[in-house]
Amino acid sequence: MIDLSPYLSPFSRTLLKSLLAALLITYPVLVYFGLQAYGPRIVAIFLLVVASARTLIHRDTTNLWLWLAALSAAAFSGFSNSAFGLKFYPVIVSTIMFSIFSLSLYKQPSFIERLARLQDPELPPEGIIYCRKITLIWCIFFIFNGSVAFVTVFSSDEIWLVYNGLISYIIMGLLFGGEFIYRKYMLRQNSETDTDTHAETETNK
Repeated sequence: MIDLSPYLSPFSRTLLKSLLAALLITYPVLVYFGLQAYGPRIVAIFLLVVASARTLIHRDTTNLWLWLAALSAAAFSGFSNSAFGLKFYPVIVSTIMFSIFSLSLYKQPSFIERLARLQDPELPPEGIIYCRKITLIWCIFFIFNGSVAFVTVFSSDEIWLVYNGLISYIIMGLLFGGEFIYRKYMLRQNSETDTDTHAETETNK
């Protein structure tokens, strides 16, 4: 698949990435109303176009796998003219994300460590251990999220929408927020400990 990033200005690339990300985040809402207004085939085409555009401007292994997930879901719903593939898409996404995160625990560095090293290349040993724990927590979330999303596929469209378009994001938000608060707390505690240790060393001199 070709990469369109070199042909876009930084502003255009950022704007397009933001737009496509917003469309994918609101996917459950768009699917719910799109099915009522246009039917499965049109919504399937829309999903494939958005996923393809995102992959063309943001090429990496994760996005390629997500594109294959969108292709599978869109192909099933397109050929069968049913909503099943479209509703099953969040399950596939959770499965892919679980696979990526869990494999990184065995094939180090862990996924969260890779992200952390973008800000702090010289990550200390305790930071590496912390990142592995956070990666494991996200693995557990993806198992839970994928399982509940699977159940909602066979429920009403309204239940599917409420979980995949609202509750799932609330849980992710709580995870992000909780981890951020805990990390800031631990950094402050470590900073105070280092300060006390330094002061005690200076006193003993």
